[in-house]
Amino acid sequence: MAEIPCTHCNLTFSQDVMIKEKEGSKALFFCCKGCQGVYHLLNDQGLDSFYDKLGTTTLQPAIQDESNLEKFDLEGFKNKYITTDEQGLNKIHLIIEGIHCSACVWLNEKILHKTNGVIEATINYTNNKAKIVWDPEVVKLSELIHTIRSIGYNAYPYDPALQEERAISTRKTYYTRILVAVFGSMNIMWLAIAHYAGYFSGIEQSFKNILNVAEFILATPVLFYSGWIFYRSAYYGYKNRMVNMDTLVATGATSAYIYSIYAMISQKGEVYFDSVTMIITFVLVGKYLEVLSKKSAVDTLDGLMGSTPTEVTTLKDGVKSLVSIENIIIGDTIELKPGEKVVIDGEVVWGQGSFDESSLTGENEPVYKKQGDMILSGSICLDSVLHYEASKDVSSSMLTSIVNLLEESITKKPRIEQLANVISGRFSSTILLIALCTFAGWYFWAESFEQALIVGISVIVIACPCALSLATPMATLVGISLAAKRGILFKEATFLETMAKSTVLALDKTGTITEGKPSVVQADLFEGFEASLLYALVATSNHPVSKGIKSYLENSYETLETRILEEICSIEAKGIKARYQTQNLLGGNAQLLQTQDVHVSSDSENTLFFFTVNNQLVARFELSDTIKSGAAETIQNIKNLGIKVIMLTGDHERSAQKVASAVGIEQVYAKLLPQDKAGIIQDLHQAGEVVVMAGDGINDALALASSDIAIAMGNGADVAISVSDVVLLDEKFESLEEAYRLSRRTYGAVKENLGFSLLYNTITVPLAVMGFVNPLVAAFSMSLSSLVVVGNSLRIKNLTFKDK
Repeated sequence: MAEIPCTHCNLTFSQDVMIKEKEGSKALFFCCKGCQGVYHLLNDQGLDSFYDKLGTTTLQPAIQDESNLEKFDLEGFKNKYITTDEQGLNKIHLIIEGIHCSACVWLNEKILHKTNGVIEATINYTNNKAKIVWDPEVVKLSELIHTIRSIGYNAYPYDPALQEERAISTRKTYYTRILVAVFGSMNIMWLAIAHYAGYFSGIEQSFKNILNVAEFILATPVLFYSGWIFYRSAYYGYKNRMVNMDTLVATGATSAYIYSIYAMISQKGEVYFDSVTMIITFVLVGKYLEVLSKKSAVDTLDGLMGSTPTEVTTLKDGVKSLVSIENIIIGDTIELKPGEKVVIDGEVVWGQGSFDESSLTGENEPVYKKQGDMILSGSICLDSVLHYEASKDVSSSMLTSIVNLLEESITKKPRIEQLANVISGRFSSTILLIALCTFAGWYFWAESFEQALIVGISVIVIACPCALSLATPMATLVGISLAAKRGILFKEATFLETMAKSTVLALDKTGTITEGKPSVVQADLFEGFEASLLYALVATSNHPVSKGIKSYLENSYETLETRILEEICSIEAKGIKARYQTQNLLGGNAQLLQTQDVHVSSDSENTLFFFTVNNQLVARFELSDTIKSGAAETIQNIKNLGIKVIMLTGDHERSAQKVASAVGIEQVYAKLLPQDKAGIIQDLHQAGEVVVMAGDGINDALALASSDIAIAMGNGADVAISVSDVVLLDEKFESLEEAYRLSRRTYGAVKENLGFSLLYNTITVPLAVMGFVNPLVAAFSMSLSSLVVVGNSLRIKNLTFKDK
């Protein structure tokens, strides 16, 4: 019986053992139920174009695995790995096992998007990490895992500890292969010395044959064991009709190896087994160093999560117990001992102590915390036992949020990287064509097959799309990790590029340039003033001015009676109003009072707050805010970078001008509503400016969303942080300048890397075509070019900063 290919995996088997089907007039043959199931699934989902991509390439037969699906729906699994947003949608990060190429990524993303209930499915090809968002009311996670398995892949939850084990395993694999390659190369070079000596001084053919066979024995394991990484990558590239760097390495080394076998057997010409081993060794060592460098850069993420406890001590009815962090809910009381890391955000309810917040803010000075103070996950208790009440669960705490932001940022590619990837994708195919033309030209010109082959191999090996592909991701990875260590979070790598190109910095005043904690410097109280009424009114607002008035009243009056207000309303950028029994209360700026036909003078350099009862002015307060340390120097340094700095504030003109003059800002826009700030940014866009906006309040959210880059201070409102592109965790004004310098240094390194890669290939490829480079030198040069790119990217770490 004739052998025929399986319709799905293309592996050939005898026709009598195949599962036969008919689809219209077309006969289908499957080697197993797994392949049959996957074929029909892809066709039912409209993904049959997958087979057009495959052509005659063979796949592994699909294995249907129904085991352990129920564990993905267990409550403990959900608490540990799944997060739920405010809309009730679930999110998980999975590692997809079995992905080898971009076609695998395409297939998995398509099949998941086709699944009812899946909102988002994206897979990072570099680490096989998938982000899946779905509606749990429509589809279960176990069903999604079943779908992934049904097309021949597997999935398990992303676990940093497990990933570290896999990274160690990968490094060990590289290390073993490098040992074999180095051992073979060192020994083959000793034989090559004898070979070259005999070439010049003469050598008997019998001795030459012995040397050839010995080199063959040493080169074979180097090529097929150490070089297996290149063959595997080249195979998956071929399967998806892609020519990559590994295709060039595998083609060059194999060509030299086959020709050397021919020369050894026919005893005509010279063997190049030494070049084969050197090509594999040099490039493999280069790859290994790239892996180490990438791991070093990514270690910032692992460092943030490193040594994080999985359990905490809780107190309930006087009983202490160890509870998994996934099971902690808001309101639980947690005990902290000296040396323990905070895993969940909360408020101190008993005790006091010092905390190391350097992993969050970059500030090495311990921070003192007492009852009523907030403590953030990621900080370390240094010297005391204290109790605190959880204000968030583990999934929404500061540390988890930071790590999620950083992981998201690394997966997003800058526009310049996307362009580089397109170039490098076509580069390899072009080099193969040039090498073929070089071989043909040398063969007809020099009439020597051996010389033509060696020159062609040199062209293939010396070309380096790897350096071009590494140019952007390596630099952005180092830049993002260094920024994180300095308390600056870029939510996407693309924002490094945009910020580096920015021309205008727009700053909010309160909480950005100033401390955001205005204090009363003058209080004018009139007939009818009742402190308890004003206290009740300002206590309903989180605005810095309201907090300043509240603090003043608490310090000035021993007893403040409780007043229950009704019809409380916050009026954006103006103030607040409410009703108490028959009294209408109004507190805010002069603009708010004017809407009620209450006219007051706003002539002051300070921020003004007026309080009326039934439209009768009963109090006037002047508040002054402290300008942040280093603000004036930082703004001057940013202006020295060629950035135009402007102020956008809702405060009145004189107060805004006072602060602007103190910090060196010439262009001030005052008395702005949120939509006014956004309108000014839109006008700047129309003028061709790239705008960075820094703010911290709810009233800044609209302007932040309108800007090219939105920067939120770490102590700002949640809504401001949620719409921002960059978050300054340490709240220091100097971090703004650091963000600019980091983005420009990183973008500069990207351009340097790309320039070097293009220059390298422009010079070396023509030299190889002209026959000035042999394969051994070509392999060394190619590896060196990649290492230059990696080394230049790591130089970003040398950027110096002032102590904050």
